[in-house]
Amino acid sequence: MTREHLLPYHHGIQCAAPPAMQNDPISETSSSRETILNLLRKHQLVEGMVRKQDMPHHDLVETLVRKQNLAKLKQVLNETTPAEVARILEELSPEDQMFMWDQLDEGRKELVLRDVPISVLNALGKREFKNERSSIKAFGLHEGRLREITINTSEELLGTKPVWIDLVGPSFEERTWVGGIFGIELPDPAKLSDLESSARFYVEENGEIHLHSDFLLDLEDESRNVAVAFILYQDILFSVRSEELPVFRLQRLRAFSQPNYVSDSRDVLLDLYAADAEYSADALENIYRGLEAVGKQVLSKQMTDEEAAKILVAIAHEEDLNGRIRRNVLDTRRAVSFLMRSKFLERQQLEDAQQILRDIESLDGHTTFLFGKINFLMDATVGFININQNKVIKRLTVLSVVFMPLNVLAGIGGMSEFSMMTQGIPWPLAYTLFTAGLFLVGWLTYVFLKFIEQREKSK
Repeated sequence: MTREHLLPYHHGIQCAAPPAMQNDPISETSSSRETILNLLRKHQLVEGMVRKQDMPHHDLVETLVRKQNLAKLKQVLNETTPAEVARILEELSPEDQMFMWDQLDEGRKELVLRDVPISVLNALGKREFKNERSSIKAFGLHEGRLREITINTSEELLGTKPVWIDLVGPSFEERTWVGGIFGIELPDPAKLSDLESSARFYVEENGEIHLHSDFLLDLEDESRNVAVAFILYQDILFSVRSEELPVFRLQRLRAFSQPNYVSDSRDVLLDLYAADAEYSADALENIYRGLEAVGKQVLSKQMTDEEAAKILVAIAHEEDLNGRIRRNVLDTRRAVSFLMRSKFLERQQLEDAQQILRDIESLDGHTTFLFGKINFLMDATVGFININQNKVIKRLTVLSVVFMPLNVLAGIGGMSEFSMMTQGIPWPLAYTLFTAGLFLVGWLTYVFLKFIEQREKSK
């Protein structure tokens, strides 16, 4: 049975409609291929017939029928092996391929794409590349300047000879589409942080150079390191990451505006690392300004516990950022050193790499100094908190000393001997004199403590 007999009228192809469509059950003994093709045909026929009918509740009927067919199609697709699904996709038209692809579960797409040919990848990826906000951007050199290339097909991508292909949060289909064109496997950006340190820099047998580096992202509310995967292959730099980074925007702007800023893919890679070191230096300057403002508060004469708590939060934020910068420049140093040791760079590029290492070395001294300053401000803030607590404890101590003799006298006044000592004296007068005596003793104790405190201050 050929595909022309199975599929209905679609994009200019007229096929005969099956009779008694409502009572056409799918045979349980039919193959997965026939079942899926029949479900595709039934979905298209039902959708076309319902739309042509003029009846009440038209939208409701169309939605219910469509959902029933889609649910059955998804069920059969999930029960079919990935290899069989890939073979069926190869037989369909590009429009049917996209429709069927949308019905697959996300967890099965990766397994199916392993068996599909490049033609299917082109059809599935073309829809994404025609979007202006595509997550894949290609750049080539034009008159010594970096220029973005518009890509819709694999032929356009290969014909323009890009020097840099940048993927930001790509889907598995997009990574497979680009990787299939150039014969490489692009990593998943969500799994880059799972790599061990020893697997960050290596060279494949086919000449692929792999580098996995961390790039700093400093935001107002938080700071974090974002993992980026680089692949150098056939004079093309592939970069894969989960989100946009200021370093990449900065490098693109410079390469767009300055002629002869980059000459090949290795220049692009080195400039990205140089921009990362510069971005880290700017972040360190922000830490200096932040700690300067915190230092003015810490060195003030008085500080409440609420102010101290806010200062501790600010110091902790600067300390976290300083630690991330230190880790970031360490990772950049390792990557640049790997490129120099592997002898992938030209003479001028080696000089640029050495300058990057010198810049990173200067940043190490700043991060060390900032760690010391952060520890000092942290200790000073905690010291103010301890002083405030000591003041509270001092007040409680004074109160306990003042009332200690009063407690003794109050205990004596509650004994039966006090009643015997005041016989013949009216009790209101006796207790009034006793209360006045308590206040007198408490006042004399307070005066004595103040005298001792002033004497200690005058020494």
